[in-house]
Amino acid sequence: MTKSYKKPEWVPENGEGFTTRVMEGVVGGHDGMDQGHTRVKQKKAVIRKKALSLDDYYQGIMDGNRTVIARAITLIESNAQRHFDLGQELMQKLLPHTGNSIRIGITGVPGAGKSTFIESLGLLLCEMGFKVAVLAVDPSSSITKGSILGDKTRMEKLSREKNAFIRPSPSGGMLGGVTRKSRETMLLCEAAGYDVILIETVGVGQNEVTVRSMVDFFLLVLITGAGDELQGMKKGVMEICDAILVNKADGPNKIAAKVAKNEFDNMLHYLRPATRGWTSKALTCSALKHQGIKEVWEMIEEFRKTTNESGVFEERRQSQMLEWVFSMVTDQLEYRFYNHDGVKRSIPKLKDEIIEGKISATKAATLLLNIFDGR
Repeated sequence: MTKSYKKPEWVPENGEGFTTRVMEGVVGGHDGMDQGHTRVKQKKAVIRKKALSLDDYYQGIMDGNRTVIARAITLIESNAQRHFDLGQELMQKLLPHTGNSIRIGITGVPGAGKSTFIESLGLLLCEMGFKVAVLAVDPSSSITKGSILGDKTRMEKLSREKNAFIRPSPSGGMLGGVTRKSRETMLLCEAAGYDVILIETVGVGQNEVTVRSMVDFFLLVLITGAGDELQGMKKGVMEICDAILVNKADGPNKIAAKVAKNEFDNMLHYLRPATRGWTSKALTCSALKHQGIKEVWEMIEEFRKTTNESGVFEERRQSQMLEWVFSMVTDQLEYRFYNHDGVKRSIPKLKDEIIEGKISATKAATLLLNIFDGR
């Protein structure tokens, strides 16, 4: 076969002494090398996950399949209407298998070592034969709306345990240190057979009140030298916790931690107990060195026994379920309001009128509500 050549785009004017020729490119998929070394670029295939049916989700969760559990949580967290409907069907089907765990809320100031403590406690519980689910809530940026979701990385050892499941989720800007779907995620993990549910809140200080309405035991993790003793006098989160844990009680800080523990114990005596029939107490531990972790679990077991015998445990669960119902009503009203066609059409115009001073904020809100009501 005769090869065809053509002149390059530029050659010297006289053309003498210039031997460059341009050869036609290879046509087809072979580049002249062995077939095993083909360099032909191919379009990357788009790999899509197989859509799971209601039965697929249900069976996977009941089998403890962590991949399916993670996908089910993603389904529940989705705001899409088609996902919402399927998620609620799934929750209804799982409901008879829930309620068999101990739910523990853990909060504290940033830097108190919540994640390190949770990993130490989780490792201990796995050694004892428990299945542990950690729902770690990360704060969402008010600007980008994104979250780092780094808790699973910080709990490296626990994430390798076969009886542990760690799920970081964005708070979505919700106050109270939890996500809008934390309750449903917790129930889903219970249906999957997890005995202990640990909910780590974002840790913003004294506003961690929402998590109290969804857990059995509420633990506040603090450290010395961060002004916590003074903040404790302001009550806030202290009056809703069942125990205070002074972390990082090791090395030179051990004595200071014991002093802080005694001070918190004294403060708790002046506060009304967060749980009827239970006296809130303070303890110390070193999560990094795995010291004092067993004592914390023994205290939680004592709490469960005491509240079960008095009936407070079941009473709290029932009141939390009712509170959850009305919380969801509020969420659904907000969702329907902002997705109402008339409201969506009216908002841009009202925004301009508010900025230009043509209408008051109260009047604008009333108009939007009237549009939503069909008036």
